Amino acid sequence: MLLNPPFFPKFSRSSRSPAVAKGGTIYYPLWLSYAAGVLEKEGFETMLLDAPAESLSLGQVAEKAAEFKPRLLVVDTSTASIHNDVKVVEELKKKNPKAFAVLVGPHASALPSESLKLSKKIDAIARHEYDYIIRDLALELSKKKPALSKVKGLTFRKNGKIRSNKEMPLIHDLDEIPFASKVYKKHLNYKNYFYSANLWPEITIVTGRGCPHKCTFCVWPQTMMGRSYRYRSVENVVEEFKYIKESFPDAKEVFIEDDTLTADRERVRQLCQRLIEEKIGLAWSCNARADVDLQTLQLMKKAGCRLMCVGFESGDQQILNNIKKGTRLEIIRQFMKDSKKAGILVHGCFMLGNQGETKETVLKTIKFAKELDPDTAQFFPIMVYPGTESFDYFKKNKFLTTTDFAKWLDAEGLHNTIVSRPGLSAQDLVALCDEGRRQFYLRPKYIAKKALQSIIDGRERKRIFKSGKTFAKYLLKK
Repeated sequence: MLLNPPFFPKFSRSSRSPAVAKGGTIYYPLWLSYAAGVLEKEGFETMLLDAPAESLSLGQVAEKAAEFKPRLLVVDTSTASIHNDVKVVEELKKKNPKAFAVLVGPHASALPSESLKLSKKIDAIARHEYDYIIRDLALELSKKKPALSKVKGLTFRKNGKIRSNKEMPLIHDLDEIPFASKVYKKHLNYKNYFYSANLWPEITIVTGRGCPHKCTFCVWPQTMMGRSYRYRSVENVVEEFKYIKESFPDAKEVFIEDDTLTADRERVRQLCQRLIEEKIGLAWSCNARADVDLQTLQLMKKAGCRLMCVGFESGDQQILNNIKKGTRLEIIRQFMKDSKKAGILVHGCFMLGNQGETKETVLKTIKFAKELDPDTAQFFPIMVYPGTESFDYFKKNKFLTTTDFAKWLDAEGLHNTIVSRPGLSAQDLVALCDEGRRQFYLRPKYIAKKALQSIIDGRERKRIFKSGKTFAKYLLKK
């Protein structure tokens, strides 16, 4: 049983900054889905359950677990929900005491020993990229005398002491992993998932894992998938597009959730060329870096790319240098001009509170966001997670207001920064994010642009109203 455990309703645990999203976004349980596919390929009877997406209570999940009687229980975690997730395990093991319980995910990977110590009901931690760790563990547990010491990537207890086996090598032949979309089809209701910048319904896939860039804050490369870009073959990706088109006929978009699809420019062009040749005709979006050239952007548009999600982060060059972003403001400006010329929408991400930030640099970023004028923008305070360089920096400089992980969210499950420094408190950051959203979205020019967009483009109209309905109450809140 692979479980995205209950927490806040619509809690997006699989996102890079897990929280209840103000725009209504809720991610697919991506990595659990890929692991489920690997287990089923190996012949194991598997249940994938997404409690937040299905609005299931702990009691309802416990009933399903009691009926399924899992021998192996795999529970996803995040920093903000770790204590809740441990309690879920404890509750499920009351009715399933023989289930071997494993925690997975960024938080457990960053702090395996600490996570294991939270409860004796937790049997092990599967560190980092866990598809094959869980597979090998399941195979070992099916033996009469399991030898946990043989399972690479596992942290567990032995004779009262915590042991950590050697690392499981990263997976390089990603074509061996079954399509996530096939797992969704069998186990999930794809209409439960919504990304505020994307058309709905959408299907999220990953065509490559890891990222070659060195951003200090980004959690997936530093805790899960590594800082090299490993990817599926172009043919394998195109086959999944074909499967999605056939199996989800009402899907409006495919979201490619690689950390940075455009990290390998030549592969992007090859993929686009094949999508064009095969006449796939599906709209798609992706995470991109603000340095893609016009020619590649035009080919992406021709191949069906509708939108890019781009982490601009800051409008101050020194801040970008401090976080090792590796981009320059003049290149970002040219990228935005080229994106508009190519006809691809951009969802811009701006992070306030990074290393060296001041109120003046924050205001510069808000001004920069309005200058770039992407289709949509999000402003959020720095969220630091164990296992990242940013977390280590802020902890070392005593800028963390707490190390109580429950405080990573507010009472509603929304993002709550715990980074505070002289001249720029945590409260200041939250208020400045609100101010950034108001200044960006309440511009008469922007409102007119979105009104026109919703009139002339039926695809965008549905997205605008679905997201705006949730977002408006936060935007207009003082």
